[in-house]
Amino acid sequence: MTIKEIQEEIVDEFSMFDDWMQRYEYIIDLGKNLPLIKEEFKIDENLIKGCQSKVWLQGEQDEDKIVFTADSDAILTKGIIAILIRTFSNQKATAILEADMNFIDEIGLKEHLSPTRANGLVSMIKQIKMYALAFQAKN
Repeated sequence: MTIKEIQEEIVDEFSMFDDWMQRYEYIIDLGKNLPLIKEEFKIDENLIKGCQSKVWLQGEQDEDKIVFTADSDAILTKGIIAILIRTFSNQKATAILEADMNFIDEIGLKEHLSPTRANGLVSMIKQIKMYALAFQAKN
């Protein structure tokens, strides 16, 4: 699936819920299914700066795609990074760098987060794009 197709799927899923309490529960459930980062990668270098909670993100190149794993010490944040991992993992670096992030606004995520969590979301996206930029430069 392309990034755009995944984003459209996420928007459709979020539209099924009537209120934000149900959406928060769904985000938390997504976090429970997150492909977890290996313990050996839970190091300071993989911590995302700018997040209120601890969020570790690891990106590895698999042929021409980037595979992301992550973890967080906060359940809601774990769900947020799970949405991003679902969107960007197993995608090419150029696709990640060119991806439109409007789906975040379409599902209303940023406006329903505290300012510090919203800043953390921006930091997570920035870190994913930095991995893509690094892998693109390497190749």
